[in-house]
Amino acid sequence: MKGEKIIKQYNYENAEKFTYSHFFKYLADICYELDIPTPVLLKTHIFNYAKFRTVRFLPRDFTEQPDFDKLILDNISF
Repeated sequence: MKGEKIIKQYNYENAEKFTYSHFFKYLADICYELDIPTPVLLKTHIFNYAKFRTVRFLPRDFTEQPDFDKLILDNISF
């Protein structure tokens, strides 16, 4: 997102069962598809995703300066 606009969107689907131990792999796959740098993944990011089914990565979470304001991952499984 840049401001309040979605500039890129990607729906990630994986046939294997979701596990938090593979969360970084999922995040890296998503970032590769969006052609953006991969953020640093902290324990608090995983906890937020587990509790709220969403996680936000801000520019301070990246080692490279991204050209957007935030990266949001939402779990939209049914």
